[in-house]
Amino acid sequence: MFGSQAIAPNNSPHLRKSSSRPVVSDLAGSELGNGVEEVFSSSMESIDLKIASTPISTAVIMMPSPIFLWRFKVLLFFIWGFICCKVGWDSVMRMDADLRARFLYEAFLYYNPLLLVTMTVWLWGVNLWVFSHSTVSYAKIFDLDQNHLTHTEIWKVAMWMTIIVPTSMTSYLYLYSHGEVSLAASQPVLLYIGIVMVLIFPFDIFFLASRYYLLRTLWRIVVPLQAITFSDFFVADILTSMAKVFSDLERSVCRMLHRQVATIAWFEADSVCGSHSVAIPLVLVLPYVFRLFQCLRQYKDTREKTALFNALKYSTAVPVIFLSALKYHVFPDRWTSFYRPLWLLSSVSNSLYSFYWDVTRDWDLSGFTRIFKFNRPSVFSYLLYGRKWVYFWVIGSNLILRCTWTYKLSAHLRHNYLTVFTIAALEIFRRFQWVFFRVEKEWNKMTSKGSIQHQMNEVTTEEDKLLDSSGHTV
Repeated sequence: MFGSQAIAPNNSPHLRKSSSRPVVSDLAGSELGNGVEEVFSSSMESIDLKIASTPISTAVIMMPSPIFLWRFKVLLFFIWGFICCKVGWDSVMRMDADLRARFLYEAFLYYNPLLLVTMTVWLWGVNLWVFSHSTVSYAKIFDLDQNHLTHTEIWKVAMWMTIIVPTSMTSYLYLYSHGEVSLAASQPVLLYIGIVMVLIFPFDIFFLASRYYLLRTLWRIVVPLQAITFSDFFVADILTSMAKVFSDLERSVCRMLHRQVATIAWFEADSVCGSHSVAIPLVLVLPYVFRLFQCLRQYKDTREKTALFNALKYSTAVPVIFLSALKYHVFPDRWTSFYRPLWLLSSVSNSLYSFYWDVTRDWDLSGFTRIFKFNRPSVFSYLLYGRKWVYFWVIGSNLILRCTWTYKLSAHLRHNYLTVFTIAALEIFRRFQWVFFRVEKEWNKMTSKGSIQHQMNEVTTEEDKLLDSSGHTV
């Protein structure tokens, strides 16, 4: 009754457009009257259609294509980048040669951790892009809801960070070189305050659910009083690769609180915010301590000895950090004869142990590069899926970067800030590679458990059927 269609006759007035003029038809009239009515109504409808379609077609023609908009945005981005580079270079060249190196070191201290965070966000977007094209459901792995951020939204966040951080740095250089010291000192302070405000903003803007998900995960990492989930130790592992970022953030905030921004008070290494500060090794070691406690909590819940060996891996980073910091607190002869050999031994042990754990525990070499098998044909998938060179590249680069990673943890090797920045960026790139195969292993683990559970359910069903059939009597 309600699902059938009501078919109206061809001359029914209900078939006319609502914008057409009302025409009274007489079904009992002559054929001539009906023909005149049809011709008149059809002509009016054609006129109305032309009038109605004219502004729509004009609007479609006037709208720029998405490709044009994308190219225009890229052009604006390069123009902005050129302006920042030009203004920054001219500002630096206005300073004296003696002051230039020290000032650049200070400016780099405030902004290099934020640049590394921006790089991490860009690479995380690439990770999500690969996951979205492969058979890996990262939403199930991280237990995300349907409103989680996609790779496109992650890249938008990274784009805004890429614009805001260098703009603030350029303003800092320009204002300081032109004598506006107080305004220059306010630039990094305002930037840091703005980032904190965006993270804790309580209103439903700027991806509220994702921001609070990140903050909850960080809280669970700092206070591991509950069972450890995959997202907890996954984020904690990423934080270990950003130990240098947290160390520079601590020194930057310290100088802001003590009003040493755009001054020379911090040049003294023994000052409260100097390079010999005790807070530097303490902040460097925090991510490894958090991860160590997670492993101990995991052993408490599961009684798996693997968790204890994993905790041992993170504990090997502690002597690397503190033995390096001792150089500024012991006599040089004592450091060279006793503490430096211990530091070298602990560095080699930590690097090799971490490399062994990556290859044998965190990665599943039996299904290596399976994550690059996309649902649709792709050049990226063709170059990486099933290729042996990917094995050699990832394993070899992981070994090399695991060894150079020790450099950024050592306070006595951090005089060349450009070298340290490069090594810290390479460590983040190493972690970017690590993410693919760690997530792939977790997905293989989840799917294998699901298949085993499905087989067990089928066996149980068959047994129930056999028992039911044997219970019948003839």
